[in-house]
Amino acid sequence: MRYLLVLALCVVITAPLEFLGGRVYRKPVRTIKTVLPVAAVFLVWDAVAITSGVWALDPRRVSGVEALGLPIEEVLFFFVIPLCALLTFGSVEALLTASRRTGRPRARKERAP
Repeated sequence: MRYLLVLALCVVITAPLEFLGGRVYRKPVRTIKTVLPVAAVFLVWDAVAITSGVWALDPRRVSGVEALGLPIEEVLFFFVIPLCALLTFGSVEALLTASRRTGRPRARKERAP
């Protein structure tokens, strides 16, 4: 259950970034086209690694619910974390673009001694 809690916290913490310019939830088709291919590759990779014994998940840390032959937490990981990353990158990009438009000075690079 801890795994689900961590994933939920990731969503809750990054959700406000949508309002800072993340534009992930407002553009669901683009988001799905971005996340789904990557998630598919890593889900297959993960399934192969687990079934071949390369690694295992501690049953005390997962709910016991499975999807696609993997613990639901592992499946959700490959969707939640990319969503959080997209929100973060989109927000940073929007804030940098806005600061350039308003003429605010960017952080200066420090020169090496």
